[in-house]
Amino acid sequence: MARTAPMRLLELMVLREDIKNVVKYLGEFGEFQFQRDVTSKNSDKEKQYHFLEVFEELQKARSVLDIEDVKKLSGEFRFPQQKDEDDARKIIISSRELYQSELDSKEKLNKLSSSFKEAKSFANLNVSYSELESLSFLTMRIGKIDGTKLEELQSKNTIGCIFAPLGEDNSKIFAACSKNNRIEMDNLLKEAGFVELSLPKDFKGVPSDVLKTLEENLAQAQKNHDEICTQRKNFALTHGERLLELLQIYCVASQIETVENNLESTEYVYRISGWIPEYQEKSFVKKIDEITRSRASIRSFLPSEVRDVINGQEKVPVQLKHGRIIRNFERMIFSYGSPLYGCVDPVPFVAIFFTLLFGIMFGDAGQGLVFLILGILMAAKKVKLGGWEKFDIVFIAIGLSSTIMGILTGEFFANTTLLVPLSRFLTGLFGEPRDVILHMMPSSDSHSILNMFMFFGFTVGVGFVINTCGIIINVINQFNLRHYGKAIFGKTGITGAVFFWYVISFALRIAFLGHVPAFYDWCIIGGSLFLTAFGEVFERLIEGHRPVFENGVFSAVIAAVVEIIEVLSSYLSNTVSFLRVGAFALAHAVLGFIIEMMAGIAPGPAGILVLVIGNGIVVVLEGMIVAIQVVRLQYYEFFSKFFSDTGREFKPFRFEYIGN
Repeated sequence: MARTAPMRLLELMVLREDIKNVVKYLGEFGEFQFQRDVTSKNSDKEKQYHFLEVFEELQKARSVLDIEDVKKLSGEFRFPQQKDEDDARKIIISSRELYQSELDSKEKLNKLSSSFKEAKSFANLNVSYSELESLSFLTMRIGKIDGTKLEELQSKNTIGCIFAPLGEDNSKIFAACSKNNRIEMDNLLKEAGFVELSLPKDFKGVPSDVLKTLEENLAQAQKNHDEICTQRKNFALTHGERLLELLQIYCVASQIETVENNLESTEYVYRISGWIPEYQEKSFVKKIDEITRSRASIRSFLPSEVRDVINGQEKVPVQLKHGRIIRNFERMIFSYGSPLYGCVDPVPFVAIFFTLLFGIMFGDAGQGLVFLILGILMAAKKVKLGGWEKFDIVFIAIGLSSTIMGILTGEFFANTTLLVPLSRFLTGLFGEPRDVILHMMPSSDSHSILNMFMFFGFTVGVGFVINTCGIIINVINQFNLRHYGKAIFGKTGITGAVFFWYVISFALRIAFLGHVPAFYDWCIIGGSLFLTAFGEVFERLIEGHRPVFENGVFSAVIAAVVEIIEVLSSYLSNTVSFLRVGAFALAHAVLGFIIEMMAGIAPGPAGILVLVIGNGIVVVLEGMIVAIQVVRLQYYEFFSKFFSDTGREFKPFRFEYIGN
């Protein structure tokens, strides 16, 4: 059986002048995992993060300019040059200025617009000025001012006030603003030597020339704002491509800078330690020698030579090396947990069991072809499905298995007649032709009922094989880890396996061969169950731990009774649980029968619509339900046999784009 990829711990001593090039190579190489995390920003205030700061400012500039972010890194990785620094500074400063100008113009526009709407709403009202003065949201002033100071007063207006001349000589003005800005307006008027006039009580309305001036100011503010927005868009069009290029350059540079700041170092030398797959070691060492011109010192350690690994303080990272087909199923393992280093690689088993179980539970040739075609299109990069395209091989696999099962059951998009010629041809090769190879729909026919029970027995048999594989993997893993007691004794050890296998064979012999229970049967069953129940005691005995009864004899007996109950209940539930595979297969056939029957009842084109909608619902909803059930069976019935402890997934350092 394949195991996890052998790993080596490398320790590099690199001169300060070479460190940037070495870290750059590590990120490009993508197969080196630092022994401790050095990829997060250090809280040490003395550390400089210039490239990271520039990258963050460039991200702000990109957001201001409304440019779509980079999806992933592309092209050749390189360090920022002086031209890059100059261009980045220019783009950052210009975008800030444009943003502030747009913000100011927008704020002024909003204030003027608000003031104009307030004033306009009172233009034709037959209300005295004294009554308008009492409004809670508008402050108005009418008075005298030196006509030469009106232009200066308007230039200082940054709060959206209205200063409108009331005569040809500008000697009288009307001033208005929101109540919130009345203090600022009064200060501006005071600086300009404004003298408020006492108006007659019957002075009414808002002067028309005030509204005209306000409208002109509003139009000019809108024009200024539009011009600034146009400038921003033109700047984005002119510098957008360069900005995206700089984002990638500084993204990589910031990651190199962060790693460099977190590494152990002296005045002249940096120390880098990390894990690498054994098959990459020679080429890696050769490349480091080329980069540093043989100035770097490199030491290699086996996991068994690393002190922290020996003491149990560090777990060796686990890499599962597979081809493209099996690799598609890896996430099902790592979503549950990583296997321990040096143990059996369970991914090939997962690939086989997942494909088999899904096909049995979702047997329809037409619906299976949907998954198959979808997987092929995703593999050809013709279809994107929200990130699911990385599981293209999984879709192809379950599509094939469902199609094969559909041919056996004679179902094609819930129709049971289209595949009859094919079924008769295939069955005719081995005997009498039949309309259906495997009849799933139950009927009053005793032969049909017998076939259904045989099918359920088959699914339980599949469960027995899966459980057995889980036990065997656990036994091999425990021997590899030198946990000999756990490998021999315990529920998923050799004694537990003997009990499980013998009870199954014992039941089958009684059911089909007319076997009469004998004394030796009870001895084997009782003996294996006894050794399993007292597994912890025997483990301590074999591995040399003393005392053998850690918490006393009585405690060991109680634990043994509990273990017996656990063994009996778990093996029974683990086996019976696979009846759901047959139940889902039967439910799928019944659902197909209902869709076909409803399509037959529906008049004309409505029948086709029923078939399309019915099959669509089955493909989407039942497809998800079946996938969840298969994953559940693997997690609880298969993984639970050997995942007593989880390892550490191999997550090498590689450059990735860090977007918003």
